[in-house]
This record gives sequence, structure tokens and C-alpha cells, in this order.
Amino acid sequence: MTLTNPADSPAVIELRQYTLRSGRRDELIELFDREFVETQEEAGMVVLGQFRDLDDPDRFVWLRGFRDMAARHHALTSFYDGPVWAEHGPQANTTMIDSDDVLLLRPLSDESAFDVSPFERPQAGTSAPNRFVSATVWSFPPGRQEGTALIRDGLLPLLQKTGPAPLAALTSETAHNTFPRLPIRTGENVAVVLTSYPGESAYRRHLADVLAHPLAQEILRSIEREQTTAPRTLRLAPTGRSLVS
Repeated sequence: MTLTNPADSPAVIELRQYTLRSGRRDELIELFDREFVETQEEAGMVVLGQFRDLDDPDRFVWLRGFRDMAARHHALTSFYDGPVWAEHGPQANTTMIDSDDVLLLRPLSDESAFDVSPFERPQAGTSAPNRFVSATVWSFPPGRQEGTALIRDGLLPLLQKTGPAPLAALTSETAHNTFPRLPIRTGENVAVVLTSYPGESAYRRHLADVLAHPLAQEILRSIEREQTTAPRTLRLAPTGRSLVS
């Protein structure tokens, strides 16, 4: 699809994971989807996805993107110094215990960027789709590119051969945080692969097909030798207004 706004195919992406006060996730999602989607995009960013974490009822996960780091500074300054956040930000903040678990990312390659358009976003009040999104995060030693290269050149082609192509594959953006009012995790070297399925059973079938492929064990062992910890998969349910679903 053709995107008219440079922020719609972002080169800088935030993966944000919020720990919320007990029982208040739906309150935040309703507020977010009503007040913080179009208003952030008017400031110069794109809200890519909003999700319920299926493994924790008090976790909210979301993604937003920017054209570049300079655009990120401008857009975040405009939004967080603007009237919408001044009016509704205090209510949002009351739902949160921690909002600092943030990975700053970029596409792993030109072919692995998000391909979405805000013009296709569902309207406010739309029911959540019956979709399952996996977001698997691999961690590698800082400064080493072997692990991310194995994801790009080995695992991604295998995923595409055995099931749906990933929505996006991302890696750490190491540029200085241009908006220090919002902390990010520093010193990280990660690869993140996001894939969408019609349900969790389809995800599990795809995983089984990957593991049964003749090349899988060699690729996975090579990645395991490079990683610093076992990969973590976020099991996510998109909200009704999420572009990524």
C-alpha cells in the first residue's frame, strides 16, 4: 500500500510495556483509544498497535513509530506539552505503576518494516478482533551483530516458508534518546519479530511446523549460541483500534 505520511512507515519504533494498577487495564485502553490515537498522529507519529498481554491482566503493550530521531523529539515534545496530554494524561498516569519498560527499535531490514496505514484504522468503539499477535524478543551481547544477522538471514526466511510472514522484524536503535523525559532501556541489543495469527492455535501450529523443518535445529542452535538469555515471547491480543492485528 502507498502511505502518504512519512511517519506511517517508521524508521524508529518504540515497543512500550506498561505495568498497571490491578484491574485498570480496560480503563486505560478505553481512554487511550478514545483520546491518544489521532492526537498523537497529529503531532507527527503513528500509533502502530495497542495490545492486552494475555499472560498478565495488568500489562498493556503498545507500539508507536517515527520517521527518524529528530522527528521523534519534535513529535513527543508537541504531544506531551500539548493540551490533550495536559487534560487526559493525569488520568492515564493514575492507571500505571511503571511505564519505563521501553525498547527503542528500527527495522532489521528495508523489507522487515511495518506496512500499515492510519487511514485503515477502525473507528473508536470497534470490538477487538479475534487475532493473536506474537512478539518474540531475542537478546544478544551489546555491539555484536551475529545474532541479529542469524534472525534476518536464517530465521525470517524459515518463518516465511512455514507460515504467515512476520508483520515486522526489528532490532535495537542505538541512537541517543532525543526525549529524555521518557526513559528507554539502554545498552540493549535485541531482535524483535512480530507475527499475527487468526488465533493462538494457528500460532502453535506454525511453531510446530518451524521446529519440524530440516533447517530449524541448525538455525536455532546458532541463534542460541549468540543469545545472552532465552528469548521471550509476548502473547498479545490487539485492541479494537490497533493497526497491527
